[in-house]
Amino acid sequence: MKILVLNCGSSSLKYQLMDMENEKVLAKGNYERIGQNNSFLTHKVGDKKHVIENPVKTHDLAIKLVIEQLLHKEYGVIKSLDEISAIGHRVVHGGEKFTESVLIDEDVKSGIEDAVRFAPLHNPAGLLGIGACEKELPGKPNIAVFDTAFHQTMPKEHYIYPIAYKYYEEDGIRKYGFHGTSHKFISKKVAELYGKDKFKLVSCHLGQGASLCAIKDGKSVDTSMGLTPLAGIPMGTRCGDIDPSILIFLMEKYNLTTDQLSNILNKESGAGGLSGVSPDFRDMETAMLNGDERAKLALDNYSYLVAQYIARYAVSLNGIDVITFCAGVGENDARTRWNICERLEFLGVKIDKERNNTKSDEREISTKDSKIKVYIIPTDEELMIARETKDLVK
Repeated sequence: MKILVLNCGSSSLKYQLMDMENEKVLAKGNYERIGQNNSFLTHKVGDKKHVIENPVKTHDLAIKLVIEQLLHKEYGVIKSLDEISAIGHRVVHGGEKFTESVLIDEDVKSGIEDAVRFAPLHNPAGLLGIGACEKELPGKPNIAVFDTAFHQTMPKEHYIYPIAYKYYEEDGIRKYGFHGTSHKFISKKVAELYGKDKFKLVSCHLGQGASLCAIKDGKSVDTSMGLTPLAGIPMGTRCGDIDPSILIFLMEKYNLTTDQLSNILNKESGAGGLSGVSPDFRDMETAMLNGDERAKLALDNYSYLVAQYIARYAVSLNGIDVITFCAGVGENDARTRWNICERLEFLGVKIDKERNNTKSDEREISTKDSKIKVYIIPTDEELMIARETKDLVK
């Protein structure tokens, strides 16, 4: 069975074609700047990369060109569209309606449309991708895999906000959480490594976007992102949790529009905004090693707040058995992992410095006498989407 996995952005289209018999990636790529005159497709097969400069205005045309590459005589990987069994779509927000991945029909598309109010940039793009596949791959089952679905097991007291209850009843204002596909993948991997189905896990997805998830026996019980991906720990350019009165202060003093304020909080804040260097943690670390005090402050603040969140989840879980690190920073930044775990010594966390000195390598990095096991586990959201799609199609 071959599954096409799609992740549609407002002006981009990422894809992978996977053979689910061995879970091997046959081809993958990214169509960038859709709708602009300089859009192009990067198509990869194994170690070979092919760049196709072909400006397209719509996702329909982008998917049509992707299909052409998959069938291409020189660097295609299939001979017929009949070889594609189904398409798995990453959909950012499913609201309260979707608690698991689903086969897409008109009712599902209506539900995705209803959640556009919470994800105005991402959900419309997801719908464009779904519509394009229905047009270009007629008759193929399309599966929606929601970032929010994994977190629908959170108890109500964990996801409700302490504001007037009518805003939850009438507007759906609550914590939804994101990165659910990644956290679910990590949880299943921990079950294999830990050798048990019952465990208390704090999964740390640390990248440009970052979130933590408290997972008990494979189910999400709390997570750091909220109504939107802006909440929780600081990220590359997102602020994370801050005093909401700051927003009122800034709007009144600088006469900001909501769009301007949103830009500040989403694109000019976080560790990158605090450091003044760059949202890339590698750049901040280089600057810190060269004596930049603000870069050091940003990195120390980041480690402190991540560690603080992990400690909070000891309450959510009534203890912690395992901590995991994944995504760009979590998998590759040994210094940040060390600084986070060093602050958790009071919980019995002990890290082996030599084993921690690695990048993108699945391994346990805690010492034998550590009370909490700590792992680096490279995440694979595309594979998780493909697995969910395969299970539903079967």
